[in-house]
Amino acid sequence: MNKFEIKGEEVLDGTAKPSGNSAHVIVPKRWRGADVKVVRVSEPNSDE
Repeated sequence: MNKFEIKGEEVLDGTAKPSGNSAHVIVPKRWRGADVKVVRVSEPNSDE
């Protein structure tokens, strides 16, 4: 696993959920319009 250092305001733990042919992560409404970075920290499940 690689190590990244990111300076930011807030951290959110979540799971990428299926969405059509893709996946999405829900963030708080107050984050609307903010620049956001997403980092995958585990391998995806191969059964999905």
